[in-house]
Amino acid sequence: MSIKHLSAGSQEVPLQKGKLRLYSMRFCPYAQRAHLVLNAKNIPHDVVYINLKSKPEWYLEKVASGKVPAISVDGVELYESLIIADFLDEKYPDRPLHVRGDPLRKALDRLLADRFSRVTSLLYKLYAGSTPNMDPAILESIFDEMDYFEKELAKRGTPFFFGDQPGMVDYMIWPWCERLEMVRILGGDQFKVPRDRFQRMFAWSKGMLEDSAVKAIYCTPEQHAKFLQSYKAGTPDYDNILV
Repeated sequence: MSIKHLSAGSQEVPLQKGKLRLYSMRFCPYAQRAHLVLNAKNIPHDVVYINLKSKPEWYLEKVASGKVPAISVDGVELYESLIIADFLDEKYPDRPLHVRGDPLRKALDRLLADRFSRVTSLLYKLYAGSTPNMDPAILESIFDEMDYFEKELAKRGTPFFFGDQPGMVDYMIWPWCERLEMVRILGGDQFKVPRDRFQRMFAWSKGMLEDSAVKAIYCTPEQHAKFLQSYKAGTPDYDNILV
């Protein structure tokens, strides 16, 4: 396991027998998806963090995409967060994150997780774009998209999208919800999420924060903001919470 993010010129960390290997970046929301699934299902694994600005040569040879997350299992590397999440849920059947025996519900949940990509793309445009100031109009578009998820929770009548505990949809959308408070830190109170508009999502978020899988990889809004500021300055501080 690497404590710090490995960069060009580094040596590959030997695989640990009996453990799945996750290649990650501590502030990548897509990589966080893989962490959440591994933690929720208690899958033995170790983590190697990758410096995405200066990627190790051995990593580029090992993982065709050069992206994170990636996992090494049985001598094969897999990448793309949703593919990894589904693979892990099928290979390790304990604590299922998709509903078993209901292919229609599983398909609908996949569509729901995919719909959240509308929120993620807008969030990236809001806080990671080239303009120095964030546009409140983009935030309103984000809220318009999140209305769908507020209504979906009401329709399902459960504290989580999966039911009484978090499941695949919950873990797949959580990384960006974790970062919403960061937006207020960066832009001020005009970027605050309206609690009265998203009462169910706020209750859902409170429940997610109590989940052990979330706690194990959680970053505070301040930590997310600090990293984003370093990223936009061209000198991403990957290790600011690892030491």
